[in-house]
Amino acid sequence: MDKYIWLIPFLPLAGFIINGIGRNTLSKNVIGLIASLLVLVSFGLSIAVFLQVNSSGKINVDIYDWFSVSETSTKVSFSFLIDQLSALMLLIITGVGFLIHVYSIGYMKHDEGYGKFFAYLNLFVFFMLLLVLGNNYIVMFIGWEGVGLCSYLLIGFWYTNPAYADAAKKAFIMNRIGDLGFLIGIFLLFNYFNSTAFVDIFPNAGKGQYANLPYVFITLMLFIGAVGKSAQIPLFTWLPDAMAGPTPVSALIHAATMVTAGVYMIVRSNVLFTLAPLTLNIVAIVGLSTAVLGALIALTQTDIKKVLAYSTVSQLGYMFLGLGVGAFTGSFFHVLTHAFFKALLFLGAGSVIHAVSGEQDMRKMGGLKGKLPITFLTMLIGTIAISGIPPFAGFFSKDEILAHVFTYSKPMYVIGVFTAMLTSFYMFRMIYLTFYGKFRGTHDQEHHLHESPPSMTVPLIILAVLSIFGGLLNVPAALHGNQWLQQFLAPVLERSTALVAKETLSESMEMILMGVSVAAALLALLFAYYKYNKNNSVPMADQEERPFLVEISYHKFYIDEFYDLIIRRPLDAISSFFYKVVDLLGIDGLVNGLGKGAVDASNGFRLLQTGNVGFYIFMMVVGIVSILIYLVFKF
Repeated sequence: MDKYIWLIPFLPLAGFIINGIGRNTLSKNVIGLIASLLVLVSFGLSIAVFLQVNSSGKINVDIYDWFSVSETSTKVSFSFLIDQLSALMLLIITGVGFLIHVYSIGYMKHDEGYGKFFAYLNLFVFFMLLLVLGNNYIVMFIGWEGVGLCSYLLIGFWYTNPAYADAAKKAFIMNRIGDLGFLIGIFLLFNYFNSTAFVDIFPNAGKGQYANLPYVFITLMLFIGAVGKSAQIPLFTWLPDAMAGPTPVSALIHAATMVTAGVYMIVRSNVLFTLAPLTLNIVAIVGLSTAVLGALIALTQTDIKKVLAYSTVSQLGYMFLGLGVGAFTGSFFHVLTHAFFKALLFLGAGSVIHAVSGEQDMRKMGGLKGKLPITFLTMLIGTIAISGIPPFAGFFSKDEILAHVFTYSKPMYVIGVFTAMLTSFYMFRMIYLTFYGKFRGTHDQEHHLHESPPSMTVPLIILAVLSIFGGLLNVPAALHGNQWLQQFLAPVLERSTALVAKETLSESMEMILMGVSVAAALLALLFAYYKYNKNNSVPMADQEERPFLVEISYHKFYIDEFYDLIIRRPLDAISSFFYKVVDLLGIDGLVNGLGKGAVDASNGFRLLQTGNVGFYIFMMVVGIVSILIYLVFKF
């Protein structure tokens, strides 16, 4: 099997090339078939690789020697590492990616850029696979930058709309800020270890000559990269704006894969972060703050995709909270379950938007339960899962994170449970506003309400099933589970487990904590039911005056405006000064002044060329006299 592993990323790349070249000549059916089938084959190969890793352990595949540094005898190879962590990521990327490709066949069938869209999707899958397959930080960084490029292309896919183009540029620029930190971290690792290969860094970290390295600084730089890619405070504002892209893009990039790249990178680098407790504390604080902020903003949003976008920000905060408290398995478990239910919710939102002729405002929906039965049922399953209500997937992963947080910090645990309560409220608010009550859209929209085609509903059903049963991957011992995921990932986390002694909870305490989180979620559900279903409350129109707290939440706490005030405007003022004063008056003034002086001088001297011989003789005499005077006074 080893010799075929290179096909896993190569097949989506081949799809990008074929559909990119043939986007204007191949039929839409052929384009969709090629793009989806190649990802499906990659998924099949990923299953085979997973089974091999499960039975025989990790696999190293050397593709070729990339370059060497003679002074340090360092070689950098383009190589792949498939261990327990990357094998699971392969299944997520190709499996969920395939479902989203199939969904896109129906969702994008009337779009003029159909071929280009599928080419971009395939390219994204290629770079994401490269990111998780690399056996060193340089190959990982290639994939890291590649998915950033693809997100720019896909977010701004409908670039003729200036707002969408601006959203794409915003995502690209904010990710570059984080990527600079990641790049500095890689340089530091190379400086200290003379290598970027995982096999050279992780086993030696904290030992011998590498015992006293500045791991806090190294990991902070790596964390900055994760902050940008995974949309944490302060670099999170690009992700909600990224909803400008087609809905399948939101599901693929901003729910299941790209935004979890930061979590993957930290889990992969778990040894380095374990050696830097201060960094882990910062990760926990940033993650918890992001989880709370995202949830508070999601409470009042009226755009169905914006609710899910801020929900993603909040759930990513949960993952980073888990990483910060050392729950590496729990955080990655939440990556898995989140891929299922959040992809489901985004695709379900796309099905709703498709049914109501492109409308995204929940205030203009309602009553869709009977018209879109499959979409409703699958989105309800996704909502129950993300709310942490048993026995669906989100309950198990969220509970594992909260259990570790409880042993780390009781105040953090309380805030985490409060955030879980907010999650349940805003998600069921979305369900009630969208599917219950009376339809609040136009008569024309109501006349055209219909369930989506099978190419869109079948992926929803599959993701719903995964959202129900995905939690069985790591059922805790308190519920008589075998914690399969924890055992499976144990070789990847072996050093971290050995370095840190963690407090373990009794089974009775675990059950109590589970009860607390479930009770909080159910209370929020009941409140959402009472407010938005029983009382048929609908959020206020934009022109109406809202209560103060609702107003600031609806306007995302004016964070974008704050960034505009303290960053963009000062930079614009500095740029304007350099343009108008330094560039125009200084540099251009000097260059243009020299040119103008030469022109003016030549205009003056050309007047001396009169063609009059007498004048020339006169000037010759003046010259001779001037030379004589100079020679006399010189001596």
